Order: sequence, then C-alpha cells, then structure tokens
Amino acid sequence: MSEIVEGFLQAIDLIVSLDPEVMEITLRTLSISLSSTLLATAIALPAGGLIASREFPGKRGLLYLIQTLYSLPTVIVGLLLFLLISSSGPFGELGLLFTSTGMIIGQSLLILPILVGLTIAALSAVDPLIRDTLASLGGTGRQQVFGLLREARYAILAAVALGFGRAISEVGVAIMIGGNIRGYTRVLTTAISLETSMGNLSLSIALGIILLAIALVVNAGVNLLQGGGRA
Repeated sequence: MSEIVEGFLQAIDLIVSLDPEVMEITLRTLSISLSSTLLATAIALPAGGLIASREFPGKRGLLYLIQTLYSLPTVIVGLLLFLLISSSGPFGELGLLFTSTGMIIGQSLLILPILVGLTIAALSAVDPLIRDTLASLGGTGRQQVFGLLREARYAILAAVALGFGRAISEVGVAIMIGGNIRGYTRVLTTAISLETSMGNLSLSIALGIILLAIALVVNAGVNLLQGGGRA
C-alpha cells in the first residue's frame, strides 16, 4: 500500500514540475489524436450527409454495417493496417509503419465508422419540416446537406468529441503501427502499458492521471455541447 501512495506522490510531482518526458508524451498524444479526429471528421461529415439525405438500395444494410463497426477491436484495425503498410504490403514503400502518420491513419480508420454513424443519426433527427423547407427553397443537394449539418451541429460536435475520446484512449493501433518508440511514437496509453510492466509506477500513474483528466474534459465538453443542443 505504501508503494502505491508513494507512487501517487511521485506522479503528482512529475506533473507539477512539468517533467519533460511526461509533457513530450502528452503533447504527442494530443497531436496524433487531434489530427486523426480532424481527418476522420473531414471524411465522415460529407459521407454521413450523403447517406442520410438519400434513399438507395442497400441503405439499411450499409447502416447496419456502419453500426457493427462501432465496436471494431483496435487490434483488428492495427493488424489490417500493418499488413497494408509493412515492407511486404502494397503500401510498404510509403514508409508509414512505426511513424506518427501511420498512427494517425490507423486511429482515423478506427473512429471513422463512429463519426459516420453518429452523423447519420444526428441528421436523421432533424425536423422533417426543415428538410422540406431546404428542398422547397431550391437548394442543391450539397446546400441541403450543409443546411442539415448546421441544424444538427451540436449533436455532430458531440460525436466528434466522442471520436476524439475513442482515439486518445486506444492501444492496439498505437502499439502495432507506432511501435511505442521512445521520443518518436510513444503515446500515453502505450507508455502506461510499458512503464507498468517495467515497474515504473510513478510515471505510469502520472500518465494515467493526465489521460483521465483529458477524458474528463472531453466528457464535460460532450455534456456541454449536448446541453447547448437542447437549449
């Protein structure tokens, strides 16, 4: 018990003193997770808008597939991407394996179904009268989609925040694609796993506290956005 207490005290000291290694890992984690969230959002919004605003054969099956991918294990995404970008894979020449760029791509693929599905759900919840109004005003398909996105902006922003939370907390892609290389691809989750296995509890606890703090901020942001949508 005393070791745990001592570990917590040392962890607090590492955070308060802005330990260089702790700050480096934290900033890298935020950079990679934010980049992957922005990339996935840029793809998910137009894709979700098109799917939600149109009727086509197989739409129900596509929606079911997207919802199924919500719970896609991170190690599966990591494995599939590893096979694609490893030296023997079709994209091996790009040199993406064990890089931050590869991690961004992997995390983007992981959260993309979530963002697409939640975007579709948010747009489907828009008042049908608004849809009819946009159509009656003679707006193009693109203008109608942007109009719907604006009406559902609070729910969509909440979805983006949830996607970021999923990205920053995953481990499988970060380890398999990033390789957990110190000073290069090591992030909060992989560092916690490694340092715990090495018995460095103080650093593990410090990183865990930071990760938990980020999760709390994201959750508070989601609640705030959802509250704004109800106002």
